[in-house]
This record gives sequence, structure tokens and C-alpha cells, in this order.
Amino acid sequence: MADGLTKSAARNIFYGGSLFFFLLFAALTAHSHWYMVTTSTDSEGLTESVKHGKEVWEKNMCINCHSIMGEGAYFAPELGNVWERYGGHENPDAARAGLAAWIRAQPLGGEGRRQMPAYDFSEEEMQSLIDFLEWTDGIDDQDWPPHPAG
Repeated sequence: MADGLTKSAARNIFYGGSLFFFLLFAALTAHSHWYMVTTSTDSEGLTESVKHGKEVWEKNMCINCHSIMGEGAYFAPELGNVWERYGGHENPDAARAGLAAWIRAQPLGGEGRRQMPAYDFSEEEMQSLIDFLEWTDGIDDQDWPPHPAG
């Protein structure tokens, strides 16, 4: 028996290990995709209004200041749970009115504070954006953000 590792054995270890980790990576990727599609995403609640709200979110580059589930900038509050913070689970109409009023009141003009720009959203854009934020709140975010205030 040889005392060291032969070239053939090293090649077999390399190819075997590479194949094992490739298959492991492929299995974990498939599981992550399956989990997102079947468990963590509310595809039934994904209406045309929610899709339009996502378009409003992207068109106005809200992610440049805000984050949703940790994705985005940390200049302004996390919005993944804004629906919950505005009491949307208990009183959806009041939450809608509160969110719309807050967005329309910007910028508040507080001295030395970060200012949200003014957006001239139509009523349809505003409601779609709020629908998107409500839908986002329904995603299983595994207790993100860690603090209720975002």
C-alpha cells in the first residue's frame, strides 16, 4: 500500500467532492425556490393592484431609501411591516388612510431630519402602493425586522 496520496486518488477525491457539493447546492437551490413559491409567498393575494404598486415602488425608486425585509437602503424605515405598524390587521381602512396621509404630507420640513420627497401620486397609484405594502406584510419574513419599528 502506498504511503501517500496518489494522483489518481486525489483526482477521484476532487471529482467526487465537486459532484457532491454541486448536487448539494442544486438541492438547496431547488428547496429554496420551492419554499418561496409554496410557503413564504402569498401568490393568491398577488393582484393586479399589488403588481401595479410594485411598479410604483420601482418607478419612484423607494428602495433607494427604504428597505423591505432587509433588502434596500437603510436611510429610511423598513417597510416590510409598515402595514402592521399602522394597525392594518385591526383596522385596514384607518391604516390605508394613515399611510396615504403620511405619504402625501411629505416632506414634513423638520429641521435637521431626513426628508422624504414629495410624490404626486394619483389615487390609483397611492392605493396600489398601499396594496403592495399590505401584500408585503403578509409574506413569511421569519420575524424580520427584529424590531417592530422597522
